[in-house]
Amino acid sequence: MQVPAPFEYERATSVDQAIGLLERLGSSARLVAGGHSLLPMMKLRLANFEYLIDINPLHSELGYIRLGDDEVRIGAMTRHRELLESEILADVFPIFRDAEKVIADPIVRNRGTLGGSLCQADPSEDLSAVCTTLDASCVIRGTAGERVVTMEEFHVGPYETAVQDNEILTEIRIPRKNFRAGSAYAKVERRAGDWAVVSAGAAVWLDDGRIVDARVGLAAVGPNTTGIPEISAALRGNEPSEDLFQLAGAIAARSCDPSTDTRGSADYKRHLADELTRRTLRTAVERARS
Repeated sequence: MQVPAPFEYERATSVDQAIGLLERLGSSARLVAGGHSLLPMMKLRLANFEYLIDINPLHSELGYIRLGDDEVRIGAMTRHRELLESEILADVFPIFRDAEKVIADPIVRNRGTLGGSLCQADPSEDLSAVCTTLDASCVIRGTAGERVVTMEEFHVGPYETAVQDNEILTEIRIPRKNFRAGSAYAKVERRAGDWAVVSAGAAVWLDDGRIVDARVGLAAVGPNTTGIPEISAALRGNEPSEDLFQLAGAIAARSCDPSTDTRGSADYKRHLADELTRRTLRTAVERARS
């Protein structure tokens, strides 16, 4: 039986208390919310920490979905199940419901959090691709105050984020634009709820039938979740068409950097990046039009 190394347990009752504990305990401490990534690593002794700070009580403070005129704000402790079931979120950004339907299983969705998913910084992680697609920003709070970073700045590298040892991710902010908007997510997996072989998210904004802006985010095709500015530039100002989707798919395939592994060859993953980019853009446009 695999068990983690001995550790001390603290239970935080507020964000400020959690930050205070992190400041005092330093790099020997880690936050735990759902724990679906951290605890298995500790059992395998791949990660060893002297202190675990349980932040589940912070759900009352950081578990929310707030719709504003200019942006949507989502607390970092918002659970997968809440993202899946939110009609407000599905109406504005249906990409979240698409993604949540293919994340793990009900047990994980009942406990896992948006913040935990992003902080894991796994290159195959679904919600990282969603937030990259939607041009989200991350709010990080520490003893020195609060700072806001883009998704590109947040994910420093595989399994590494911009959150320092004495900081906590508190909120995700997603901008809203005054145009007809649509978004979609698609994923190829070996079995239901598994990590992606490749996944893609797309978001488009239409005005008078033309694409005002568009974004595509890919996961499992390189060291980080990948946004592709070249696709945005190619789509802006054009009327949606199959030829345009084909162009975007080709850009996605040549822009990603997948590796051959047990989930498939690099060529197969590039093919999926192409196909899923077309598919999600097509769905996003249909949703924007409706």
